[in-house]
This record gives sequence, C-alpha cells and structure tokens, in this order.
Amino acid sequence: MVAKIFKVIDKIFTFFEEWTIFIAVMVGLISLFVNVVLRYTIHYSLAWSEELIREIIIFTTFIGCSAALKSRSMIRIDALPQIVPTIKKPLDYFSNICTLGYSGLIFYLGWQMAALQLETNQSTIIIGVPLVLLYAILPLMGGMMIIRTIMVMWEDFTGRQVNNG
Repeated sequence: MVAKIFKVIDKIFTFFEEWTIFIAVMVGLISLFVNVVLRYTIHYSLAWSEELIREIIIFTTFIGCSAALKSRSMIRIDALPQIVPTIKKPLDYFSNICTLGYSGLIFYLGWQMAALQLETNQSTIIIGVPLVLLYAILPLMGGMMIIRTIMVMWEDFTGRQVNNG
C-alpha cells in the first residue's frame, strides 16, 4: 500500500520537476539568446532579461534539490563509509534525518517569508512579479524534500525501490 502511494507521489513530483525545470530553462535560454543578439546587433539590452535569468536560476536550484534527492545525488562526504563499510547504513540514516531537519526548517521559514511578502505586497523591480510567488518556492521545495527524503528512507529500510518503473 505504501509502495503504491509513494509510486504515485513519485510520478507526480517527477512530472512537476522535469517539466518546470525544462520550461524555466528554455524560457531563460530564449530570453538570454534574444538579449545577446540585441546587444551585439543593435546595441540594445533588455533590462528584464537579466532579472528573469536570476529568478530562473533560483527557481531551478530549489526544484533541483528535490530531484537530486530522488536520484540520490546530493553532495555527501563518503570517505568514512568507504574506509569502514559497516557504518554506511547508520550514516545514511543520519544524513537523511539531517536532510529532514533542513527541509522542515526551509519549509517553516520559507512559509514565514512568503507570508511576509504577501503582507508587504512587494514585487520585483523590473518585471513586477509579486515576490510572494518567488518566495513560495521555499515551502514548496521544503515540502517536496520532506516527502522525497521519507521515500528515500523507506527505500533504504525496506530495500524496495519507489521509482522502479
């Protein structure tokens, strides 16, 4: 039962991660390409292009955190488990617990920051996008990372893969 629920969640998260990152990167590349062409042909630069690229980098970095957990490609120092292989599993659990703590902190503080941006009604300088939309990525990423970490811990504990098909 748990495996089926995790498999559905994995499919939804994977679809969201892949498509949002793909669309964001494509929009960024196109705007950056247009900006470079305009800069070197007619000596005109789009001011909003640089702001858009900065926001896309932030967005894709945070969404990529959840995708990295799925593929187990988060940065780790694994010298000790290579020297003493018997402590690999306990260190993996410790690492996952630390990731849960970090994710919970990002979710909580991100929620507070997004709420503050909603109260102050601020927006980006050039594009005019409400900052609450940009800060909302923090609790979203924190929540997705919590769920992904629980899925990874379940995989480690049971030995069954969630994303096996």
